[in-house]
Amino acid sequence: MEDIMNDTTELARSNARAVPSTPDDGERRDEAAALAPAVDVIEDGAGITLIADMPGVPKDRLGIHLEADKLSIEGEMALDLPQDMASRFAEVKMPRYRRSFTLSNELDPEKASAELKNGVLTLRIPKAAHVQPRRIEISAG
Repeated sequence: MEDIMNDTTELARSNARAVPSTPDDGERRDEAAALAPAVDVIEDGAGITLIADMPGVPKDRLGIHLEADKLSIEGEMALDLPQDMASRFAEVKMPRYRRSFTLSNELDPEKASAELKNGVLTLRIPKAAHVQPRRIEISAG
């Protein structure tokens, strides 16, 4: 049930999946200035859960945008140094994260929920009610 995703793998096995979108030339130049966070996608019968590693990003600098079938996640690290200190060496040179996905039309983005805890974003997007399995009761007659 659990699928790990990157920019070259399919995210989930069923139709209710998210796949990385291909940016146009304008987006590609802009994306070069941001890190792509590692994201795991877990699917179950009720929907998908995306788990994104975004260390250093506080809640007020995190943006999640769902528009039609496109999901975008953006965040900016808060790496505040004291005034009298200067960085001599930094392994993270880009303080921004950005990742986008194309969502299946079987998902219901209106009911999405998100939580950011200890640098890990957990985003839950349920399947639409009309695609979820349901049990039909049989009456005795």
